[in-house]
This record gives sequence, C-alpha cells and structure tokens, in this order.
Amino acid sequence: MITPLESLVATGTKLWLDSVDPDLVKENRKFGATGATSNPIIISNLINTGRFDDKMTELLERGLSDEEIAWEMTDFFVRQAQAVFADVNTSTKGNDGYVSFELDPLLEDASCKLSVAEKAARYVELGKKWAAGHTNRMIKVPGTPGGLAALEQLAAAGITLNVTLLFTNRQYVLARDAVWRGAQKRKSLERFKSVYSIFVSRIDVYTKEHLPDLSPAAQGQVGIVNAKRLWRENNEFWKDKKLPLSEEFIFASTGTKDKSEPPDKYVSALAGSDIQTNPPATNEAIQEMTGKTFTRMVDQLPPKAVLDEIDKKVDFQKLETVLMDEGTRKFADPHKKLLALIAQKRSSLAPTGR
Repeated sequence: MITPLESLVATGTKLWLDSVDPDLVKENRKFGATGATSNPIIISNLINTGRFDDKMTELLERGLSDEEIAWEMTDFFVRQAQAVFADVNTSTKGNDGYVSFELDPLLEDASCKLSVAEKAARYVELGKKWAAGHTNRMIKVPGTPGGLAALEQLAAAGITLNVTLLFTNRQYVLARDAVWRGAQKRKSLERFKSVYSIFVSRIDVYTKEHLPDLSPAAQGQVGIVNAKRLWRENNEFWKDKKLPLSEEFIFASTGTKDKSEPPDKYVSALAGSDIQTNPPATNEAIQEMTGKTFTRMVDQLPPKAVLDEIDKKVDFQKLETVLMDEGTRKFADPHKKLLALIAQKRSSLAPTGR
C-alpha cells in the first residue's frame, strides 16, 4: 500500500520540501520529494539546534563576519540538499531536482535606500555569484519592483530562476514576461527552466481578516482559486513555445494557518500538476492520514457563483499591496534574526573571536 505522499506524487505533483534540514531532506526523499527550498527562517532554525556548531566554529575561526557566515551556512545547507536531489536533476535532464537559494532579503528592508535600478543590479550580481558552478540550484528572486527588474538580465545570463513572493496575476505576468525576454537572449534554450511561486494560504488569511462578508462557500477558497487560475494561464502561455523543460508553478504556503482546517486542504486542492513546496509539518501530518488517496484537483474550479462572488468582492490590487508589505517584512526580518543568532553563537562558541 502506497503512502499518502506517494499518492500525491502519483497524481502528477512534484513534491518539494520547504526545508533544507539534512535529515528531513533525506527522509522526504524517501517519501517521493524531488526538490527543496531554503530561506533565512529555515537556516536560523537549523543553526539554533546546535547540531552544526562545529561548522559554525570553523567559520568563526576563519574570521568571517556575521553576514558572511549567514551566507556560508546557507550555501552549506543548500549544497547538501542539492547532492540528495542531483540524481533527479540528471535523470529528468534538468526538469526537476532543484534546491532554491534565496538572495539577500535585506534589499527589501524598509531601511534599504537603494533605488529600484540599484536593487536590480545587486540581485543580478548576487544571482550570478550564488548560481556559479551549480546545475541544480535555483536562484530565488522576489516579485518586488527590484526583483522583477532583475529577472530579464538574470534569465539572459542562463540562471535558473524561482520567482517568489507572488500573489496576483499582475506580478506573475510581469515576472513571466521578463524571464521569457531574457531567455530568448540565450544562445540555447536547452536548459531554460523557470518557476513561479504563488503564495496560497496567506491569501485566505487576508480575506478572513479584510473580507469577513464573503460567503462560507467563498471564504477560504480565494487563495486556491487564484492559484488555479494562474496555473491555467501559465500553461496556456508556454504550451506553444516548444521548450524542452517545463516552466512551472510552485504552489507555496500550502500549510494551513487555521487549525480547524484539515492539514491537506491546500495539498489536496492543488494536487495533480507542477510543484508543491510543503512544510515538513504538513508532510508529516499527511503521512499520518492512513489510507489517504489524492486525486487530480488542480484543474477543478468551484461553481460559477463562487467565482463570481470572488471576482466581485476581492480587490486583488489592494490584496497585493497589503500582502507584499507584509511579505517584504517577513522576507527581511528573519534575515535580521539570523544575523542576531549568529552574533549570539559568536559569543558562545568563540568568545575571543572578533
């Protein structure tokens, strides 16, 4: 009898892990996971366990700054995960088996005084630096003005991109078109691969707070409907491009925020295609759902009345403004906390260090 996660993979979903914890990566690989992603929260949590103090001590003894250590540790964890999924990347000829590496979140901090053009230039510089020499590393760039402005040049440079922090059709179209313009400047499209991370559950958190008058049928469905519509548009855009690799959606933020909802709510609703980056706790909870069998639902929308209500009542531009403001804070603040944690580790592990 197959496990629930194996059933999910059997529907056509590529299961990626929202973690680069070496132990969890290996465990989830056995469940059928074929990729992973990282961010400063994940890196902080790993450092905080104390399991990697030897590596931290090594970096401290090299005289590295807190900022340099943050990126060295990120690179350390992402490289290990890449090694686990390297066989997938090889067997799929570059269509799967990636690990995402997030660029400097402090570029989106409120205190950053760089212009959009200067932020874009920095994203390009960092993207080239952290992608160099890697075949199964995705460079994660946010759908902010600065991030979007960097995409064409990054894609033209042959970098595999994961455009993240997307909430709306407007952002997606800007990102996709920029990536495609850049891709067409390459000498070859043989290894061209791009993914677009749409955040799902955060949208439903927003509607519950800001649109409490949505009907029970529509409330809690806006994130799913939005993701499915964008997934459909993405398929339509790429289908005539005759590319060797799939340009896919990542369904991100798939863990339920409301404890009264089943842990597989978003995983089930989006099963059947493209990529899901599920939190470890979500995967663990799903594996405990003995006998759970997933079916393809990604192409199934709710009744027309529900869609009409969502279209009438949800102002997606306002939604984007609110969630991007919240999202950029959630992007930058964890990196600040990561730096603070490294400073604490410096004190406890190398009290004589600089």
